[in-house]
Amino acid sequence: SRASRIMEIAHPDLRDVQIIVPYELLQNAQRTMLVWNIMLVSIAAISLLVGGIGIMNIMLASIVERTREIGIRRAMGATRRHIVAQFLVETGSISTFGGILGIGFGIGISLGLGSFIPWVLSLPAFRGMVEGEFKIQPLITVWSIVISFFVAAGVGLVFGIYPAIVASRKDPIEALRHD
Repeated sequence: SRASRIMEIAHPDLRDVQIIVPYELLQNAQRTMLVWNIMLVSIAAISLLVGGIGIMNIMLASIVERTREIGIRRAMGATRRHIVAQFLVETGSISTFGGILGIGFGIGISLGLGSFIPWVLSLPAFRGMVEGEFKIQPLITVWSIVISFFVAAGVGLVFGIYPAIVASRKDPIEALRHD
């Protein structure tokens, strides 16, 4: 701020005066919040990528185990679209179930931390760390639950496309010979 700059220029050796501007504190808090948000989004993106690769590997292993079934279905008249749809439904189901479990754990942990952290701070070793009463009010919104559910289902479908296409391209004759 201007007042700080004037004091620095007019009195360069004066260190016992401090000017605090609430707007600057707010800007610093917003910058800190932005850094934390970027970090959390990065961690979430890496987690989704790892989860998607895991789903893809599970489905590729499933295709190898079920090659004969794929051959039988193709020999009985199933088209490539039917095989793709079957495997996409399976990956969608796996990722949707995982999303529901994740939402459940997220809500449980949020509510649990609301009770756990004040309890920890009430222990004798931590009593002097926080002045006054410390409360955490978890904020669970419907939109965050809906978005996380659709992201989980979407990741499963996106990472399930490649295994579904691989399964649909199996030659029925070769698949029937597979043991």
